[in-house]
Amino acid sequence: MKYQNAHHILPQALVAEIQQYIQGETLYIPKEEATHKKWGTKSGSRSLLDARNQRIKRSFADGVSIAQLAVRYHLSQASIQKIVYGKKKADVAR
Repeated sequence: MKYQNAHHILPQALVAEIQQYIQGETLYIPKEEATHKKWGTKSGSRSLLDARNQRIKRSFADGVSIAQLAVRYHLSQASIQKIVYGKKKADVAR
């Protein structure tokens, strides 16, 4: 996120309108919801984790224990359980 001077990019009338609410401070203007990307999609991390989770599920289905998977993937047993049983954070909170 880079700083830009409002006077350089916005019409003067709009700057004057904004100044009625805030002056001399930094103001963050978020992207439109439609342009938001899910975590990890840009860097490829999401697809790497999805592939890892599929390998974990496949191994579990083939008989590898939760404890063995936790050691193999350096995750807690609770994390492995969430992956293999498909539990999300919202499900756990209930």
